[in-house]
Order: sequence, then structure tokens, then C-alpha cells
Amino acid sequence: MSDPTPSSTPGTRARESAPPGDAPARLTAWVRGHVQGVGFRWYTRARALEIGELTGFAANLSDGRVQVVAEGARERCERLLAWLREGDTPGRVAGVTEIWDTPRGRYEGFEIR
Repeated sequence: MSDPTPSSTPGTRARESAPPGDAPARLTAWVRGHVQGVGFRWYTRARALEIGELTGFAANLSDGRVQVVAEGARERCERLLAWLREGDTPGRVAGVTEIWDTPRGRYEGFEIR
């Protein structure tokens, strides 16, 4: 099952209802702050490739946020989300909002858009 409820703060979603770490998942995250023009998408792609077995993309949005979509094992998506929230990212992250869904399988590799 996926958790369709958006969460903007760590620890707000019920962990006991989360699927197992190896279950396929789709993470969509919107990152706000000073995240455009600083290499944020490039570093996000590099981190996704380092974690491994994630597909998806990072894209600039017209409102200044970066959208990150990642599909793969839930545990790997959670590692990317933790990095987005707390990692040594380029620029300055003011907050991250995420939703979880069922993977759609549309991506090959991890792209910068």
C-alpha cells in the first residue's frame, strides 16, 4: 500500500503502515528554498545513482522549487528523501513535501530535466 498523505515534516507519516523496505515505491518530493541555479538537480541525480537502483528525475519548477520523482525499493527512496531533507545539498533547503504512490515504471535511469 502507498501512503498518499503529503508530509512536510519528518516523522509525520505512520511508520507502522509503511510497506516493507524492499517493496516497490514511487516518491514525489517538492524541495523549496534556494535550490535552483546551484547544482541541486545534478547533485540529486548523483545521490540517486550512488544509492543505486532508482529511476526518475529532478526538474526545476517555475515557482522556484525542484520536483524529484524516484522509483525503486521503498528503503532506497527513503534514503534519497532523507538526503533531500538533511543532507549536505547545494544551495539551501527550506523544506520538503513528499507523497508516496505505486511505481509507474516509466523511467530508465535518473534524469535531470
